[in-house]
Amino acid sequence: MTTNIMLGGVGGQGLILMTRTICQAALKDDFDVKSNDVVGLSQRGGMVWGNVKIGKKVLSPNIPPGEGDILLAMEPLEALRWSSMLKDEGKIILNSKRFYPTMVQQEKYPYPEEEIEELKSKFKVIEINAFEEATKIGKKQVSNVILLGILAKNLEIQVHTWKETIKDNVPYKTIDMNMEAFNFGYQY
Repeated sequence: MTTNIMLGGVGGQGLILMTRTICQAALKDDFDVKSNDVVGLSQRGGMVWGNVKIGKKVLSPNIPPGEGDILLAMEPLEALRWSSMLKDEGKIILNSKRFYPTMVQQEKYPYPEEEIEELKSKFKVIEINAFEEATKIGKKQVSNVILLGILAKNLEIQVHTWKETIKDNVPYKTIDMNMEAFNFGYQY
């Protein structure tokens, strides 16, 4: 069976690190994995997204609409944007910290609060303000690792494999903080 994971966020939130970590952890546990991400046109604050497919044999990284198992949304608007990718019984791991787009900041468009709230009636939503929790741990930059911890709890990859992979992908001086962030997310 293949697990289809969609990631959505804004530039600067660590989506590339998350995609790489998911893929490496899956490979270390002998899964086949394919991924793609679209980040080249974004600057900090711009929309970024990626797909990861994990299974015994994966032929393509592309996830057709309505076939996603898990949406890891690093911002609520991105959860709304990518929710059409999920199966009816899909799961959303949602960072509730809002990063308002320019048009919302300029009051040209309202932030879609009601539409985002409606996602909870359509999908299983695991919601956390990962930004706030990461700041308590020590640095807002580990919010993506908190989300990885939550994701890890929902995949068949062994927890020690996740920890090894995170250690391999973060700066040495931040390993302890990242391990604390991962453990927090895994226990959430």
